[in-house]
Amino acid sequence: MRILLVEDDTLISNAIESGLKSNAYAVDCIADGNQALYAPKDISYDCVLLDLGLPGMDGVKLLKNWRADGIKVPIIIITARDGIDDRVQGLDIGADDYVVKPFDLTELLARIRAVTRRSVANSDVVTLSNGTLTLDPLTHEVKVKDEEGKSQIQLLTAREYALLEALLRRPGAVLSRETLEDKIYAFGEEVESNAIEFIIHNLRKKIGSGNIKNVRGVGWKVIKES
Repeated sequence: MRILLVEDDTLISNAIESGLKSNAYAVDCIADGNQALYAPKDISYDCVLLDLGLPGMDGVKLLKNWRADGIKVPIIIITARDGIDDRVQGLDIGADDYVVKPFDLTELLARIRAVTRRSVANSDVVTLSNGTLTLDPLTHEVKVKDEEGKSQIQLLTAREYALLEALLRRPGAVLSRETLEDKIYAFGEEVESNAIEFIIHNLRKKIGSGNIKNVRGVGWKVIKES
């Protein structure tokens, strides 16, 4: 899952980025409102974390611009402004949630999970599943069901979790190398040419080779169970 973090306080930005990356998120950090304006138009983010007090264009104007342009990505305001009027304004102009600084990372992670769940069809389900594979975002474990209906649990690395999550969010759909790289790696991260194949190779050893299908020349998918 790929997150856009728009925050001008370097200490806060670094702390959030570190915490998100340790929980399998790819994070792009921007410290200026003007520079952030076109980011969600150019890249398909799963969630935006938006500070209000930004240099350049402030967070309120950014949010208004994005929603006016039809950008529907879930947006969580993260700010020190704790007044009721500020919260009401933020939600009224299109934010999906509002978190007041200082906040605990576990709370922020829970709110990210909540707003991203609401953005997919199975919004009332915490886990992601295609029937055979069930992914738990809280533990980064995948439950693999065999032909006899018995399940085994495997713990995934951050990269493995991020890749499998991307596939399970759209079971049956073929995701290209570029799409998977966008979900796993942040802007500016060096990506080796065989990185996706390497992650999938390790995943298949844990969940079974047949649970991730390759469509030659197109990409990879997990089967959509009926």
